[in-house]
Amino acid sequence: MNSHRIAPTLACAAMRRPATTAVVALVLLVGCGGSDSKQPAQTSAEKPSKPAQPTTTPAETKTTKTTPSKQASLDKAIGIGDQGEAVFASPLFRALDIDKARRVVPWDAMRIASEKQLTDTWINAAKKAGVEPFITFGASRVKPTQLPSAAEFRQAFAAFRRRYPQVKVYAPWNEANHKSQPTAEHPDRAAAYYQVVRDNCPGCTVVAADVLDQAGFEGYLKRFRRATNGPTPELWGLHNYSDTNRFRTKGTRSMLRSVPGEIWVTETGGVASFGRSFPYNLKRQARATAYTFHLLDLSPRIRRLYVYNWTGAPKGARFDAGLTNPDGSPRPAYRTLERELK
Repeated sequence: MNSHRIAPTLACAAMRRPATTAVVALVLLVGCGGSDSKQPAQTSAEKPSKPAQPTTTPAETKTTKTTPSKQASLDKAIGIGDQGEAVFASPLFRALDIDKARRVVPWDAMRIASEKQLTDTWINAAKKAGVEPFITFGASRVKPTQLPSAAEFRQAFAAFRRRYPQVKVYAPWNEANHKSQPTAEHPDRAAAYYQVVRDNCPGCTVVAADVLDQAGFEGYLKRFRRATNGPTPELWGLHNYSDTNRFRTKGTRSMLRSVPGEIWVTETGGVASFGRSFPYNLKRQARATAYTFHLLDLSPRIRRLYVYNWTGAPKGARFDAGLTNPDGSPRPAYRTLERELK
């Protein structure tokens, strides 16, 4: 794996060393019980207020599978998620004609010289490739359990905006509901971060809560919405790894019922391997990659998909979702994505 990738969560001690974003996003796939299981966050009670009712359609509440529509998938925007900049120089990437990419950045990155350098390199490489950067903030690499105040987050975001005025697409916090994130028990604070970005980035596209489809995420979204002042958010982020790799629709349908407006699948991918639950299997990974396009077709409200990630890990690694092998050669999952796009 690329040595400068930043893990967005703390599970498996990933925040204490470079790792892939999806390592902890996939913890829920291991199943119930054990140290790898994700449990719903326990949150303190908040002042209740009646949230706006989400818009759903009959098709979104069915429990039966829908028939995939390739045209519907192709009408939606597709991006790549990867912490390294090498993806942008790859001929295989350029052949896909993808013009959107996502990266997770520590919320306090502008205070740390090495983080500024990594972010500079990634954003400059994206610009050179003609790719729209989508930045999601996450826990600090220095103090991963620190929950910044709204004022601290505002100051950090202002510094980021000054350095990168070209970035116009943001999500305030990555996997805000995951238990390893300092926001897990504080959806009100996550809502405050959303309001900071929304109110201090005119003309920007801002994803509200960016959540993992773990058990209990619906309750987190409900509390987030209650804590949000101003207009009801109309853009939400989902990481539906569990649906993608278990070939089901449960989490995605629940997200559609839980929030109004548009949804982006801001991170997902077919896993080549993940612990004992998913032994190394490139054919299964390719099938899961195809299935994520089926999930896009569940609703016209799902408008974007960011596939994670580009460069695979060496065989034997605990987590691997790369579309390419470590030597840069394409995997079956890459060919599946290529067919879906072309």
